[in-house]
Amino acid sequence: MIEVKNINKSYSQKSVLENVSLRLKKGEMISFIGANGAGKSTLLSIISRLISKDKGEVYIDDKAVDKWDKNQLSKTISILRQSNYMNIKLTVKELVSFGRFPYSQGKLTSEDLEHIHKAMDYINISHLKDRYIDELSGGERQMAYIAMVIAQDTEYIFLDEPLNNLDMKHSVEIMKILRRLVDELNKTIIIVIHDINFASCYSDYIVALKHGKVVKEGKTKEIIKPEVLKEIYDLDINIEEINGNNLCHYFS
Repeated sequence: MIEVKNINKSYSQKSVLENVSLRLKKGEMISFIGANGAGKSTLLSIISRLISKDKGEVYIDDKAVDKWDKNQLSKTISILRQSNYMNIKLTVKELVSFGRFPYSQGKLTSEDLEHIHKAMDYINISHLKDRYIDELSGGERQMAYIAMVIAQDTEYIFLDEPLNNLDMKHSVEIMKILRRLVDELNKTIIIVIHDINFASCYSDYIVALKHGKVVKEGKTKEIIKPEVLKEIYDLDINIEEINGNNLCHYFS
């Protein structure tokens, strides 16, 4: 379990997060939603210890995140940030192998290689293993980064807007992969996402932030309702149920 207690964060006296508290269960896909500037990415970065908090505590499996050994933490949580471009010439296989660094420290073993190949097979990109990252499409490149995270083999996976600038095909493929990781491998995935229809179709639990505060949280169908979304987005959103999913119509 991940527990967030009274987290506060400010930049230049501007409050970004204010008294945020959460309890996030294992084995679920959890979506952070809300408008730009709501504090979603900041909260994700604080939970994963990428940035410091001003006040409050974060616990991962009942241990304060500040107390974790760095290497042990990297075997427990992995994170894919919004900006993950690497300005070096790498093949897909070389990129995916970075996910094994907490275990190999750069000296890959046969076990590491097995994880690397399994990760590429899991999302069907083994045919790209010798291609250079800068030669791939945006969707293919993002799939390679997802494979790197899978190769890291952590219980918790944090993803900050992994669908940015992707076409529909690759967005759907990535969300299906994430859902499989939860259902088949019992991973816990926390994702910052703007597309509320993807959040509705693939999430188990949704946390909605607004102006740095948690305004709503709950099971997906408790959140994807017109009156709840109106409070989150200040927008009238109609809901239609299709194949058991609540889909949001907000284009007119």
